[in-house]
Amino acid sequence: MSAAPPTAEHRRLSADRESPVPPWRLWGCYVSDRAWGTVREDYSPNGDAWRFISHDHARSKAYRWGEDAIAGLCDRYQLLVFAPAFWNGADPILKERLFGLTAAEGNHGEDVKECYFYVDNTPTHSYMRMLYKYPHAAFPYEQLVAEGARRGAGAPEFELADTGVFDRNEYFDIVIEYAKASPEDVSVRIEAFNRGDRDRELHLIPQLWFRNTWCWGETRGPQPVISLASNDAKAIVLCADDSGAAPLEDGTFEYSLGEGFLIAPPGGDPLFTDNETNAPVVWGPGAQSASPYTKDAFHRYIVNGEAAVNPMHTGTKAGVHYRATVRAGGSVVWRFRISPDRESSLVGVDYVVQQRRAEADEFYDIVHPPRASNDERLVQRQALAGMLWSKQVYLFDVRRWLDGDNPAEPPPPGRRTLRNAHWRHLSSTRILSVPDKWEYPFFAAWDLAFQSVALALVDVEFAKQNLSALLSEQLQHPNGQIPASESEFSDNNLPVHAWACWRVYSLEKERTSHGDRLFLERAFHKLLVNFTWWANRVDSQGLNVFEGGLIAFDNLTFVHRTENGATRLVREQSDGTGWMALNCLSMMRIALELATQNHAYEALAAKFLQHFAGISAAMANIGGRGHHLWDDDDGFFYGVLRFPEGGFAKVGVRSLAGLVPLFAVETIDERTLRAAPAFLADVNWLMNNRPALVRNCPSDKRGGSGRHVFSIVDGAQLERVLTRICDPDEFLSVGGIRSLSKHHAGHPFIFGPIQVRYEPGEATHRMNGNSNWRGPVWLPTTFLLIESLAKFGRRDRARELADRFIALFTRDAEGRRRIFGDAWKFHTDPFWRDHLLFHEYFHGDTGAGLGASHHTGCTALIASVIDEWRREI
Repeated sequence: MSAAPPTAEHRRLSADRESPVPPWRLWGCYVSDRAWGTVREDYSPNGDAWRFISHDHARSKAYRWGEDAIAGLCDRYQLLVFAPAFWNGADPILKERLFGLTAAEGNHGEDVKECYFYVDNTPTHSYMRMLYKYPHAAFPYEQLVAEGARRGAGAPEFELADTGVFDRNEYFDIVIEYAKASPEDVSVRIEAFNRGDRDRELHLIPQLWFRNTWCWGETRGPQPVISLASNDAKAIVLCADDSGAAPLEDGTFEYSLGEGFLIAPPGGDPLFTDNETNAPVVWGPGAQSASPYTKDAFHRYIVNGEAAVNPMHTGTKAGVHYRATVRAGGSVVWRFRISPDRESSLVGVDYVVQQRRAEADEFYDIVHPPRASNDERLVQRQALAGMLWSKQVYLFDVRRWLDGDNPAEPPPPGRRTLRNAHWRHLSSTRILSVPDKWEYPFFAAWDLAFQSVALALVDVEFAKQNLSALLSEQLQHPNGQIPASESEFSDNNLPVHAWACWRVYSLEKERTSHGDRLFLERAFHKLLVNFTWWANRVDSQGLNVFEGGLIAFDNLTFVHRTENGATRLVREQSDGTGWMALNCLSMMRIALELATQNHAYEALAAKFLQHFAGISAAMANIGGRGHHLWDDDDGFFYGVLRFPEGGFAKVGVRSLAGLVPLFAVETIDERTLRAAPAFLADVNWLMNNRPALVRNCPSDKRGGSGRHVFSIVDGAQLERVLTRICDPDEFLSVGGIRSLSKHHAGHPFIFGPIQVRYEPGEATHRMNGNSNWRGPVWLPTTFLLIESLAKFGRRDRARELADRFIALFTRDAEGRRRIFGDAWKFHTDPFWRDHLLFHEYFHGDTGAGLGASHHTGCTALIASVIDEWRREI
């Protein structure tokens, strides 16, 4: 990037980085796609978050911890939110938020049931575009719920397109575009295309509202206000003013917005209400609302015809109701402006949108690798757009959530024993990247590590902020544990964060010729504490063999990760041990980098090398007991089950768990070693004085290349594992590496009443969560394997895997994309085929996308695969 002339977006990225709120980042797509059904909003006595606030109640209940919307825009701390709402005249519900099935309703768990696409975005959100497909017919809510309940785990999910609502092109394509004229002046352009052959009416309600921050304490606080500033032939102007409200709570500096204005075209009907709970609807007939004008007023007014809005044209929530007839095959455009100046005109909206769209093109022309095809560029750009749209203001204070806001109305007593009781310190007002703003609208430690790697391609500062957040005093536990996700912060997530920090640092250093040593050093100190937590907590026997279960990989096994304590079974895992070996090598590599300016870090590099050597030796002979994680007969790594009476049993499941030891590989050039003489002396001492310890830890100079390889596997083991990796009847899939060998389709692993069988698609047996690690392809693990094979010098094998994964998304000779599976409309319809989905995982045989459909959390790594394998010749 540094070699190319800076673009306008690059200049915006570099502006005023030291400000508490960098101006170009003040406004962005920081609103969740779903706040209902989340742990944060759950104040139930039994921890059933999905039922405490349902989709049906979401329009009527004020949220405590954050808002949701379709294509929502808000300020840095989400005091004020803008978002469009729609109505086709047939729906029973005003379309204000995305609908989906809960974990109990879906035959494969929670599942969004809408068609929307994050088409474009820039890191500062100077330009954003989203497409929402809205049927002409009544939205089939009841049909989707009923069919989800009818279908079993072995059946595919019933999607919105399966209902037939799009079959005759009877829908609107609604394109929402945001473009910033300046940091606080945002142009909004909404164009609705009628894809059908009959004229149709569409209602649009641009909404502006304040997040409810005033009603949660022992007494109600002062409120902000939205009022009608003017309504004439020139424009409708709404004024939002928070100057009379209480300052931002728990902020480290004073933060408020002051006056801001929504400028809208004339001809609409201004509507006002309050962002307050409709208590009788939510809590029952006897409950009393705090205001006669409630959150659901616009729905009740437009859809039900009730006199529900405030005739005084004031409140904490406002909108303008427009209705238009959209001609068959034609479109209608609405233009709006969010500005600090009430005299701002709508005349320049189209110009600003066109200018920022062109600047986005200019920015991505530099981002794309030179050898990428046009289709690969489309894939990379939409992957990164989805990643950037998946930012969210993550607001949560666990102490306050556990204890309640109002002492007179405490939460149910059981709340403190349900989840997260040991995380009272955790408090966040951060903007974080989330895996999927509908299905996973919260940060997840495993995902965030991989997200940061992809984000670094376009916004390395935000990538570093994400990793630093996990290691901050507000999130990382004082004992060193990194919080997993809000479902249970205490779950064990895989230790990939040192790897991610090193990779993000290295990318920035490679592209700009300088690395952010302060970021790396601060992260290293906190990662030291986390490493100690792992070593003391997860290696209970002190044998350098790490036990289960681990979130994500727990679904590979046959014992639920929570059953260890009850059964007193201990799983000594090849995957957990392999991940820790990777962690050691990443920490060693960071320490060596820091040692170039501070030789004290050489001792820490040696410490992690010694840890790594111990792990490598332990995998060959657990605690000197002659039991191996490497099976020489099968040529594969297996876990071991340790029984209470002292016996052992091999867990003969050929899964990704047995490939993880390959991830633990690092290459170091001789120049780096010579620059760290104390570390080099320790390496030589180990080789000469502890040969048994390093027997399975080769450090070999490769054919005159001056590079040394540190790895768990030796050359013979690598060859044997590669035969399984490259076998289509085992791990090799059309789209990458299966999570379970296809061998187990005909040869299931049996342990008592439990069977582990190859399932290429959605799991039919749910042991923990959705248990979808029994065959599908997952990009993070394929990505790590590609990286490892390249370090082993097997670039041809690595390139083959990279090409296979890229080919999941790109069109084949027949114009089809594997990710779309049997969804014919995506393959053939020009209004669908180039709008991509980034699924959570992929069918092990066909490559069709499965799981969460907007999971750019991990799957946006496709952008990194394209970057690396289409950049070099």
